[in-house]
Amino acid sequence: MPKTTADAKSTPAWNALLSACRSLRFEPHDIAAQLDARGRYEVELTPEFPLSIKLFRYTSKRHTRGGTWHERLELFIPLDGPVKFRMGDQTVALERGDILVVDNLKVHHVEDFPGFDTRVVVVSFQPEFVYSLGSPSGDYTFLLPFYSKLDRRPHVLRAGEEAAPAHAALMALLQAYFAKDVPQFVQAGSKAFLLTLLYELARHFRASDMLRWEFMRQQQRSLRLKKLFDHIQAHYAEKLSVGAASKLVAMSPAAFMKSFKQVAGMTLVAYLNHVRLARAAQLLRETDRAIADIAAETGFADQSYFDRRFRSAFGSAPSAFRNRVEMQ
Repeated sequence: MPKTTADAKSTPAWNALLSACRSLRFEPHDIAAQLDARGRYEVELTPEFPLSIKLFRYTSKRHTRGGTWHERLELFIPLDGPVKFRMGDQTVALERGDILVVDNLKVHHVEDFPGFDTRVVVVSFQPEFVYSLGSPSGDYTFLLPFYSKLDRRPHVLRAGEEAAPAHAALMALLQAYFAKDVPQFVQAGSKAFLLTLLYELARHFRASDMLRWEFMRQQQRSLRLKKLFDHIQAHYAEKLSVGAASKLVAMSPAAFMKSFKQVAGMTLVAYLNHVRLARAAQLLRETDRAIADIAAETGFADQSYFDRRFRSAFGSAPSAFRNRVEMQ
């Protein structure tokens, strides 16, 4: 287990959370089998209880490389050491006890660095678990931290006294979710403490409050592009111009480019490259096919360009990436 040390940010709530986590099992971060061809990370969430809590241990030697994205909402909390978390074109430096509100539709991943070793709690849920069109109007407040980033800066609740109520809620959530109790009490307790955690986050980020109509518009913007994301999943190796993409979602090219950057955190070209490279990495991991064949299948007619883009995304050439995977 990674070493944990007391620091000036420790509070009774944080220490209680760490104590509760000692009885839980943290698995190596290995999600390759759950990534689809465009890098979307699939987690099975049932309509009756669309909540998942994953306990991972990230190390330099063992964690799944490459970016991912997903429709569900997510919180990311490191327990032991620093983490560099990339979302779109931004890298967020996290310390133990920080709570990150993930920009879920932006391509994101954890960056490696020497000595990287930490346990992480990842809380994922569908927004409909908290708020839908039939919910009381005030319930949308619970989701404001995910949709109200009007200043475009990541939402991070830093560890310390201000985070103590959120840490207490997270501890109660973990205890309820992993309790060996009858299912209805597990589900009821988990939802109650998830709402408490989201309430504390919403209170902290109240400076970014938005009107309800603006909140709904943010959700609709994401949903409007879903048809395009689905098209890219099926045809990622084909050429796709901004004009063709904007027609697919019935938007002008200018409005489309602005909306796409807001939702995905990158340009259309950068996103297409990400999807293709994610598929190429999957093929390198799971097959022994020639690198030139993989480059052509994933939409890169020029292998030297593919090599440069792959090296930029994964930190090594395709051949070195494959050799490293085989050694793990």
